[in-house]
Amino acid sequence: MASFSVKQCRNFVFISAFLVFPLLLVSCGGGAATQPTSPDPPSGGGTGTASVTISPIRAALTTGQSQTFAATVTGNSVTTVTWEVDSIPGGNASVGTVTAAGVYSPPSSAGSHTVAARSVADTTASASASVFITDLAGVFTYHNDLVRDGVNSQEYALNTSTVKAATFGKRFACAIDASAYAQPLWVANVAIGGGTHNVLIAATVHDTVYAFDADASPCQTYWSKSLLASGETWVGNTDVGGSLDLAPDIGIVGTPEIDPATKTIYVVSKSKNGAIIHQRLHALSLIDGSEKLSGPQEIAATFNGVSFSPLSQNQRAGLALLNGVVYIAWGSHGDIGTYYGWLVGYDAASLAQVSVFNDTPGAGFGGIWMAGGAPAIDSSNNLYVITGNGNFDGVTLFGDSFLKLSTPGLTVSGFFAPSDQATLDSGDIDFGSGGATILIDQPSGPVQRLAIGGGKEGTLFLLNRDSLGGNTNNDAGAVQTFSVGNRIFGTPAFWQNTLYIGPITDHVKSYTFNASTGQFSSSPASQSPSTFGFPGSTPSISSQGTSNGIVWATEKGTGPSVLHAYDATNLGTELWNSASSSADQAGQAVKFTVPTVANGKVYVGTAGEISVYGLAPN
Repeated sequence: MASFSVKQCRNFVFISAFLVFPLLLVSCGGGAATQPTSPDPPSGGGTGTASVTISPIRAALTTGQSQTFAATVTGNSVTTVTWEVDSIPGGNASVGTVTAAGVYSPPSSAGSHTVAARSVADTTASASASVFITDLAGVFTYHNDLVRDGVNSQEYALNTSTVKAATFGKRFACAIDASAYAQPLWVANVAIGGGTHNVLIAATVHDTVYAFDADASPCQTYWSKSLLASGETWVGNTDVGGSLDLAPDIGIVGTPEIDPATKTIYVVSKSKNGAIIHQRLHALSLIDGSEKLSGPQEIAATFNGVSFSPLSQNQRAGLALLNGVVYIAWGSHGDIGTYYGWLVGYDAASLAQVSVFNDTPGAGFGGIWMAGGAPAIDSSNNLYVITGNGNFDGVTLFGDSFLKLSTPGLTVSGFFAPSDQATLDSGDIDFGSGGATILIDQPSGPVQRLAIGGGKEGTLFLLNRDSLGGNTNNDAGAVQTFSVGNRIFGTPAFWQNTLYIGPITDHVKSYTFNASTGQFSSSPASQSPSTFGFPGSTPSISSQGTSNGIVWATEKGTGPSVLHAYDATNLGTELWNSASSSADQAGQAVKFTVPTVANGKVYVGTAGEISVYGLAPN
């Protein structure tokens, strides 16, 4: 009996007493790819016991990516296979489809699936691979979102089972020309480089912006763009008075902001041409790095008779984009020179200036650093920052204050200043050394809308966003105050009613929020086994919704940056760290680095590379 080939069909056998051999009926559908079929033997022919292997055995994909799997059959003369997804021949729209060539295309929804190759000769022999799908569109801003909670809850590949030495480690690195203080940003499914790819954006203190393929190993650069004008170079720390806060080079420092709708990257550069210092707002094309909107825009501002100084002002905080306005904040380089806490808004479509605020006009100081943290924004479009040392009167002067500003006009609609503000100011104990985090709105409890932050005093202040509390004796205006043990130079993270924070020379700690009382536990629920030196850590969190939470934290020492992964439900359980193997060593550490987690990978900015960690493919 002649054999024949059926592609993407299911086979059914009809038994008849009048036929010498079974009659093969064909029902098309499903998508299984089969090889030539003969009636004897039923398993598909060939000799020997088949064994199947598949590569890769694990893969992380976005909904817009595909993955080609290869299968190898040994032990049998017939080496062909059929493919299936979650035991469905060929798969379907719900679980993803796989072709006869082993090319898997994921569904439009997130989740985990199993792709298997089955021997045609011996259908009992198969091998499978795990595929993890994310529908995360991107990490477009500092600490993941406008509330700055640091959470990617759409991460399926990295969980408490897969993040371990056997399956997780450094996959590759992308070289950069100088230190990356800015958090790397990530965009899914970009039409770039002749295809659709995930893109990683990095920025350095040499005023260079890079667009890398977020997945390609070895690293692939789509474009790099110098933001220096002709005859310019980046600024040196000696140019700004010798401060060692950022040294030796100063260029792009604050984390950029990406608008996915217009595919625009907003970023602030600092440069010099001889003795002339420039700060500029750039709007770059995500696709090729070109300047958009007739940019860049030279930054200049005046508020109550005070003029912006591009020399003394340090653009350290991350940028924020809200309702078509890009908001930019400034502190200083150390405490050198006359400086102020500036906050300026620019129209995202034209780069025209739309609003200006200065927190200490005339008096000086009050810088907005927040260890690189970006202004936080609540659901009512109010913007929150914490200021550093400076004079305070609660009217026009807001040194050492937690500020609520309405947008787009940037007028103060509420504030909180610790009762010992004068002591903080005189002792260089900046309230604004840490970032502001807006908590998820609580459905019940005494206060539904909360904000939290703290600084060098090592005290966290839990505040009512509807009434921040002003400046009262014994901080009576705060909902709660509690010590975390040491100074804060970072932004907390918040996930599943738990706050995670990494003070300097201390453990990364978690504090549980009690919805019924509206307050946090004053003692840590758990803490990391090891301590982090200066400047502590700003944690990031990955999870699959409400489960499989992992706390990611970078440690800065005198050598390479160290990436740590902890079980979010118990920080005492360390899942993995990059110091355990020389193969996992990151680049030279820089302070205030925030890890970015997306699509099964963790990206860490360092002094000379973006170190990329992820699952081992095999």
